[in-house]
Amino acid sequence: MFLKKVDGPRCVTLADGKVMSQADLPPPDTRRWVASRKAAVVRGVAYGLISREEALERYGLSDEEFSEWVNAVSQHGIDALKATTIQRYRQP
Repeated sequence: MFLKKVDGPRCVTLADGKVMSQADLPPPDTRRWVASRKAAVVRGVAYGLISREEALERYGLSDEEFSEWVNAVSQHGIDALKATTIQRYRQP
């Protein structure tokens, strides 16, 4: 079996006991960002599976956009990442 060389850990254990691996991250060519994919990237960075800089480069995200994702998850949970409910959680 061949394992691709990756920087950093291959998998991490989340707070709820689940294991998240590199395979759980969205593919680099992701065009459609649904809430679950955004949350996977945020979780991957938060638990050290991927660095913030690597995530920004891999997915073509701006620092501001990623910071908004992190703030939304920390303040309101994963539902705040949904495009249909963003108005409910946006600050006036």
